[in-house]
Amino acid sequence: MSAHAARYLLRFDDLCPTHDRERWQQYASLVAEYGVRPILAIVPDNRDPALAVNPPDPGFWSAMRAMQDAGAAIGLHGYRHLCESRGRSLVPLHRETEFAGVGETTQREWIRSGLAILRSHRLNPTIWVAPRHGFDRATLRALRAEGLTTLSDGLARRAFLREGVVWIPQQLWAPVSKSAGLWTICIHANTATGADFERLRSFLSAHAAQFTSVERVLADFDLLPLTLSERARAAIDLKKIHARNALKLRRKS
Repeated sequence: MSAHAARYLLRFDDLCPTHDRERWQQYASLVAEYGVRPILAIVPDNRDPALAVNPPDPGFWSAMRAMQDAGAAIGLHGYRHLCESRGRSLVPLHRETEFAGVGETTQREWIRSGLAILRSHRLNPTIWVAPRHGFDRATLRALRAEGLTTLSDGLARRAFLREGVVWIPQQLWAPVSKSAGLWTICIHANTATGADFERLRSFLSAHAAQFTSVERVLADFDLLPLTLSERARAAIDLKKIHARNALKLRRKS
């Protein structure tokens, strides 16, 4: 494998004790089978009815600890997953968010409370994952104040530094083969179909050696700000995503 070949991260969003246990177990088994070290984006105090799929799983937190012990990174996935704000995010993919537009004092309280909940279950959250990509500069200041200085978001091709926070980009919502760069594939196990699962299994079978971890990314990348050309490319990628989403909406209407 080339030293410049693409590297991949796997991220699972919306994990909480009431998520779809059966679907999640399929993905957890796949992670174990291929030795992947994913980002586990956990909602600390879920209040979102859409994530209340099953009664609370008494084994959820111990399962998360076991995956952490096997090398997974624990992500703080917001606080309660209630996206009731319409503030403009630094990654403006959605209008309704949990954090963007909320006062900084409140954001810091939510982050502090979320961290405390995860730590009470003997988890060590090391990365921020904003529900619906919703966060702003107040969020970054609150994260720094609480000692959480890495996040998973952005449309770059490498990890980079912005406003005192390390950004590990997240650009894919399904596995896609790439020739170079760092790519995070975000999976929502609650809503994934059987075809989605088989697609990921096939991709892992072909590319397992190219999957990395948050720990390796932080050790291996020069964490520098994006250049002007990299920022321009990210802006183009954002426009492409908006165009694809608009096309999907027109097809549904």
